[in-house]
Amino acid sequence: MIRSRPYNALLRILISAGEASGEMYGAQLIEALRRRDPQLEFFGVGGDRMRAAGCDTVVDAKDLSVVGITEILSRLPQIYGLYHHLIKEADRRQPDLAIVIDSPAFNWRVARQMKKRGIPVVYYVAPQFWAWRQGRVRLIRNYVEKALVIFPFEEKFYRDRGVDATFVGHPLADLPHPAIERAAYAAQFHLDPAKYWITLMPGSRVKEVRMNLPTILEAATQLGNDYEFLLPVAPTLDRSFLQSIIGSRTTGHPITLVPESLPALWHSRAGIVASGTATVEAAMMRTPFIMVYRVSPLTYLLGKPRVKVPHFAMVNLIAGEQIVPELVQHDFTAANIIARIKEILPDGPARDRMLEGLTRVKALLHPPEGGVAGPVQHPADRAAEIILTLGPSSAGSRKPEAGSR
Repeated sequence: MIRSRPYNALLRILISAGEASGEMYGAQLIEALRRRDPQLEFFGVGGDRMRAAGCDTVVDAKDLSVVGITEILSRLPQIYGLYHHLIKEADRRQPDLAIVIDSPAFNWRVARQMKKRGIPVVYYVAPQFWAWRQGRVRLIRNYVEKALVIFPFEEKFYRDRGVDATFVGHPLADLPHPAIERAAYAAQFHLDPAKYWITLMPGSRVKEVRMNLPTILEAATQLGNDYEFLLPVAPTLDRSFLQSIIGSRTTGHPITLVPESLPALWHSRAGIVASGTATVEAAMMRTPFIMVYRVSPLTYLLGKPRVKVPHFAMVNLIAGEQIVPELVQHDFTAANIIARIKEILPDGPARDRMLEGLTRVKALLHPPEGGVAGPVQHPADRAAEIILTLGPSSAGSRKPEAGSR
């Protein structure tokens, strides 16, 4: 049945989220938009969460889940094939608006193609071009009508460079504490509630897990049976893949795979967490942690000179100081993990300082009051309010097809 709407109203939205964190943000945003307009249709790039929210995913986010310069090169033919499939679907379905989420290597190309077709583009969770390759801001300026940023310092960075950017708050800032009690969680996963628990989060992409997890497991093995180790399975990973690495790297000490990160972090005494969105999750749960990360030697060699920020960990960048230790590349060793984790496990000044810092970071990530959305709302709701003020007319040149709406 053909539905009739004013030309400047939205009906069909292309949404592209290329990895686990972006997929979660995409699902939140779809739900927030649908609360305001149940007739909206969504298609694009995503995974299980976005499908559950009502998005027709014509490309699965798992197939775009790569990391590092050298790693991307080996997957280029497959990625370009998926990209062209998405664009063909866009030409067939004629969206009124495109929303791209993070994943700049893929999504700026999507934005460019939508711009060519007169379809306005919103960038939700804008790329971290402030960290490296700052010249690439021109891609946002040229192809995007609106950038919705999730870190407070990003609004000024992008606006100073000619991008219409608004800070909407971080989508994880209002995460509620998991409802499940520690005893019930322990019973569910056969954990010893009397021990300290440590959550291991090696990343959400296959390549980064291969780079990060073996050293994390080495540290866990050396820490020994005094602790329980929990490893949440990211939606972009398969349990069998994680089990194959765990089985070859640990001897007689179990690593418990769990389905969700937040309950694991909430009930853990500490975490060993790969750089990325997981560090923000740990901060929101006020779980002290060590940040770790490793890429291939060539990726590190090529990328390091371009890094423009004083810290790698997002919580440290937000705070403007080092709150959590950063073990990157050659510093990322089992011995260093053990030394740092033992500083924050017991009660004392080191743990207290980190907890105070994580509390400050959480406060900074809350959305501002007022603005388009009025009183303080969840960032996805604030983003949805802004998005619904946009539409095909904001692109300026696109014409509606006769009888198509």
